[in-house]
Amino acid sequence: MQRSSRKAETMKNQVLFLFLLSFLGGGISQQIQYAIPEELAKGSRVGNLANDLRLSVQEFLARKLRVSAEDFFSVSAESGDLLVSGRIDREKICGRKSECALEFEMVAENPMNVFHVIVAIQDINDNAPRFIAKAIDLEICESALPGVKFPLDSAQDADVESNSLKMYTINPNEHFSLSTKESPDGSKYPELLLEKPLDREQQRSHQLILTAMDGGDPPLSGTTQIRIRVTDANDNAPVFSQDAYRVSLQENVPRGTSVLRVMATDQDEGVNAEVTYAFLNAPTSTSLLFNLNPNTGDVTTNGTLDFEETSRYMLGIEAKDGGVHTAHCNVQIDIVDENDNAPEVTFMSFSNQIPEDSDLGTIIALIKVQDQDSGQNGLVTCYIQEEVPFKLESTSKNYYKLVIDRALDREQMAEYDVTITATDKGKPSLSSSTSVTLHIGDVNDNAPVFHQASYVVHVAENKPAGASIAQVSASDPDLGPNGLVSYSIVASDLEPRALSSYVSVSAQSGVVFAQRAFDHEQLRAFELTLQARDQGSPALSANVSLRVLVGDRNDNLFSLGLRTGEVRTARALGDRDAARQRLLVAVRDGGQPPLSATATLYLIFADSLQKALPDLSDHPTPSDPQAELQFYLVVALAFISVLFLLAVILAIALRLRHSSSPAAWGCFQPGLCSKSGPRVPLNYNEGTLPYSYNLCVASHLAKTKFNFPNLTPEMAPPRDLLCEDPSVDICASGEDPQIAKDSSFSSHVSFWKPA
Repeated sequence: MQRSSRKAETMKNQVLFLFLLSFLGGGISQQIQYAIPEELAKGSRVGNLANDLRLSVQEFLARKLRVSAEDFFSVSAESGDLLVSGRIDREKICGRKSECALEFEMVAENPMNVFHVIVAIQDINDNAPRFIAKAIDLEICESALPGVKFPLDSAQDADVESNSLKMYTINPNEHFSLSTKESPDGSKYPELLLEKPLDREQQRSHQLILTAMDGGDPPLSGTTQIRIRVTDANDNAPVFSQDAYRVSLQENVPRGTSVLRVMATDQDEGVNAEVTYAFLNAPTSTSLLFNLNPNTGDVTTNGTLDFEETSRYMLGIEAKDGGVHTAHCNVQIDIVDENDNAPEVTFMSFSNQIPEDSDLGTIIALIKVQDQDSGQNGLVTCYIQEEVPFKLESTSKNYYKLVIDRALDREQMAEYDVTITATDKGKPSLSSSTSVTLHIGDVNDNAPVFHQASYVVHVAENKPAGASIAQVSASDPDLGPNGLVSYSIVASDLEPRALSSYVSVSAQSGVVFAQRAFDHEQLRAFELTLQARDQGSPALSANVSLRVLVGDRNDNLFSLGLRTGEVRTARALGDRDAARQRLLVAVRDGGQPPLSATATLYLIFADSLQKALPDLSDHPTPSDPQAELQFYLVVALAFISVLFLLAVILAIALRLRHSSSPAAWGCFQPGLCSKSGPRVPLNYNEGTLPYSYNLCVASHLAKTKFNFPNLTPEMAPPRDLLCEDPSVDICASGEDPQIAKDSSFSSHVSFWKPA
């Protein structure tokens, strides 16, 4: 128990020393080292990775550490301990190497990093020395002199250092003694020494017990039997030209290649001098790779040698003469590495979708390159073949990071094919390549762009409501919602309340619609500010101006004869036309200077004269401050005008009485016209000489005419009448939009002015 405690304390101190050593050297090598004995139970604690990596348990969980040596170790997510997860047999892992360690990587994320962990495996005395043969048979000639040595088969002990084989012993006897010898490779073998001459006649054979003992605490041992048969005189044993042979051999040499020739001589003659050769205790794998000619001692290859599997072979060869004498030698074959393994590229971690706004230096992938060759053949460089906005950065121990080297723009390049090539430094060098496709993810980094810097459209007035008057278009090179554009009106020189009643825009197509019929006389031009906005987050937008010019059309209801003064409708009256219209008519003579007069003509459209009479009598007169000043003058002029009009009507009536046309009396038929006649209210402020007219309506006529009396040639004005003057307007205005007119009814109205 005390020895076990001391051993555990020693192991604890070793682990602490290795941990301190890894802590002091971690800044350079970034390695974490532990030491444990082999054959620990599953779940045994190796060390606390969280503390050694200076991570809290929360950080330890968040960074998702992964162990590459999953067959041997695992990590506890609760405590951060490195635990044993499988059987660790030092002899199986490292064979007879004096130093044994498991090297593996810990890969962490968020941020991505790799840590190198070395766990030294300490040997325990779990293997006893073992002889391959159950018994060793010797034939010793009776003529052998004392002092003759007989090398014996060695025992095998898988343990190393203090736990390896230390010594051999035999049971006490008078003829033989035993010594322990060490071969060039460090292994120990027993050598039997003849102490006293043998006498076949007295004793024909001898039985000895050979014991092999290791240096463990407590020591372990193994035994075999030595059976010695005494023969007649052959007093010279074969002797090798050298005790140990050493040769170097390239790997991958063809089968049958000569390795070397061993030679042993015997001073005896005849059969006793004939030497034969054989492998001594050769493992099965070795005997399959090499052939030994028993007569010549030539060693040749019998299979393919691979440096990566075994770099050195130790062969024991025995030379035996025709009698009973033997000699042993050791052959060491060093395999020389050739560059027969191309580097391997492995992606430890990889991000396929890369946002185009990623920062420079962002890690895209963690790459591991390795080459099974050694020396210069195993030194690897890694590079990218294409001209891409990425680069490789070496981290440590054949690890590379693929990082962003230049700004990304998905609209210019949506994906990249990246070929990573690893090349070793052998002669000739070998290389391998691995290609990956990196997809660039879209972000909303492009605002919509209108196809024109500004828009100007011409729209004819009276275009029906709902008609398309323009279309704006913008494009956005982004994808998905980031490139989906919608349109809206954000500003206008129209009043905000009136804007929606004039125009609207389709959010999807950008088509601008008229919400009402435009009137050039009321609105000749207006300007809109349209916005195109994508659906990204945050959304990006662009504005453009749209100027709408309302074109003029000849939309007056009426036309006026230049010479005749005849007023006619220019087009058919519709339901949208106002029931009340006001015309300002001007007349000008040809004198020098020319004189002119104006008259205001009020028109009321109705299905019958009876319906129009209330409108004529109740027509409101606009208030004017100067009206009261001219009141008496206007009354006098009106009275004179009425008398004149009555005289004209009477004269016309007498004249028509003599006419044979009954249609001339149409306007005097009962029910159609009153005797006194309704009067159109006068506007005393309009025109220089206002007049009052009687209204006469005749049904079932195709047109409506307003006739001024024809002028005699003496009264006719020259051609530059007021009506020809562009500075004088003939206008009409609607006053009562609630009064409708039946389109099937047409009126004929005539006016006469007193002479």
